[in-house]
Amino acid sequence: MAASSPFGSLKQLFRVKILQVLSALERFAPLPLQEGFDNAGLQVGLTEAEVSGALLCLDVTEEIVDEAVARHCNLVVSHHPLIFHKLSRVSNDDYVQRTVWKAIKNDVCIVSMHTNMDNAPGGVNFRIAAKMGLTDVCYFGETRHYEDVVDGAPRRMDYASGVVGTFVEPLAADDLVGLLRTRFEVESVQCNQLLRRPIRKVAICGGAGAFLLPDAIKAGADAFVTGEMRYHEFFGHDQQLQICVIGHYQSERFTAEVFKQVIEQACPGVPCHLTAIDTNPILYL
Repeated sequence: MAASSPFGSLKQLFRVKILQVLSALERFAPLPLQEGFDNAGLQVGLTEAEVSGALLCLDVTEEIVDEAVARHCNLVVSHHPLIFHKLSRVSNDDYVQRTVWKAIKNDVCIVSMHTNMDNAPGGVNFRIAAKMGLTDVCYFGETRHYEDVVDGAPRRMDYASGVVGTFVEPLAADDLVGLLRTRFEVESVQCNQLLRRPIRKVAICGGAGAFLLPDAIKAGADAFVTGEMRYHEFFGHDQQLQICVIGHYQSERFTAEVFKQVIEQACPGVPCHLTAIDTNPILYL
């Protein structure tokens, strides 16, 4: 006799399929918005199953799948793709393969919205700006556009990899650092020399955003906030703009809130849970 699914005994109070949730996420952040190196979208599982619940997270690990099963969720929505590079096999050689195997065994579907969610209007960078209290938020740098049809009507979506916004009241550099530490629960912020002028205009790129530093300077930003930068990239910008690097995980930790908003608006009744697991692999000692 085949083993029963851990979700088989859960009474379905609604009939929303995983495909409907996936479609809602992709309407908000269409897959063509992702960068060429990326692998967003469906990662593992079958989308015709009815949703018992959605666990929302930044990264997918074995512990995340365990949490999904414990919360009676047969769908995991992550920001970072579980499968980023081609898998030659599915065994127990590394955490990616073990996580794929565990998800399949437990009938857990995994969906990832990565750089398409970074680039989308209202996506990751807009959420970072909102957490900082910025106003007049818009894109900076190279802006591209995507056209599709939604509910029978043509739609044009402008998108880019970073946003810029302004504080209603300018901040001193040390106050900006304090705000970032508080709002994003950052233990330490990597900065260049503290700026000796008020900071009003701030450019943002969550995750590894150093490639946008030149565009932030061209946009006239007083500060640039991102998740990762290399040592040599800090040189040459003292008193030009304030660089604040808060950590990759910390900069994108609120992405799950965007997923929750999209799913609850498009698929009412689907239980959505923000993960209780901190998947950041970097420790500050």
